[in-house]
Amino acid sequence: MSPIKTAAKLLNNPRSKLYWGVPAVLLALLAVVFVAKWLTGLGPVADFMRTYPGHTELPPTTPTGMPAWLSWQHFLNAFFLLLIIRSGWQVRTMARPSGHWTRNNKGLIRTKNPPKKISLELWFHLTLDALWVLNGVIFVVLLAVTGRWARIVPTSWDVFPNALSALLQYASFNWPTEDGWVNYNSLQVLAYFVTVFIAAPLALISGLRMSPAWPANATKLNRLYPIEIARAVHLPVMIYFVIFVVVHVFLVLATGALRNLNHMYAGTDDDGWAGLIVFAVSLLIMVAAWFASRPLLLRPIASIMGKISR
Repeated sequence: MSPIKTAAKLLNNPRSKLYWGVPAVLLALLAVVFVAKWLTGLGPVADFMRTYPGHTELPPTTPTGMPAWLSWQHFLNAFFLLLIIRSGWQVRTMARPSGHWTRNNKGLIRTKNPPKKISLELWFHLTLDALWVLNGVIFVVLLAVTGRWARIVPTSWDVFPNALSALLQYASFNWPTEDGWVNYNSLQVLAYFVTVFIAAPLALISGLRMSPAWPANATKLNRLYPIEIARAVHLPVMIYFVIFVVVHVFLVLATGALRNLNHMYAGTDDDGWAGLIVFAVSLLIMVAAWFASRPLLLRPIASIMGKISR
């Protein structure tokens, strides 16, 4: 085999791509830091960052602090999202289903046509989707009712220059002052807004189009919204959620782990250990659920809602 063919074969190997991809990403991140350091040292950029320190003022009626319901919402959202990503990837990559599930056509949900038989993995994914959406609806309603919506919804146009300022601060490792108990910085506001009000609805709409619940005989509707569009949207949205979670967890731990975890899990604004303990317990629950999500345990649960077959 010629050297060129050998090199091409190595580059096409997934392990080789990972071998070269990791240092390439690290070099790119290092370059970003150097560029950000250089930019923030320029006079006009420094003036811009003084004018826009990285956060916008909230409406005076916006409550501060983290109520208990927000801690539960945060845990449930992370729990469902983790299993949704796992089960979604299983559905996408499985060679052979571990079993099939058919909905009981009685009770609250009754259809004229017989229910479709789907894989056990798809049933698990769709069930998690429904629970995640329900949790999200409750979250949005509580945000609106309690007035905390302004914490993750931009209320002025200067959120954009402030977000750019916060991004430069993060990239140059001169990170913006964190006070999540009172107000998120503008980059966080935009990230949370995109996640809750754009990425989540896109995941729902594209997933619904790909699900067996979508009316197959709706010709006009299917022409307006082809399944190819849903497939082209669904995977990138999943990748976005993975990136968001990784960056979110990294920043939580890197910008004052104890205080941030107390905000999220203990509802206090101090440096105690309660939040870390609750966070550790929640991680154990999620890890246990990850390994427990196997056909042996899923079949008895699925059989409550329908018929299990091979």
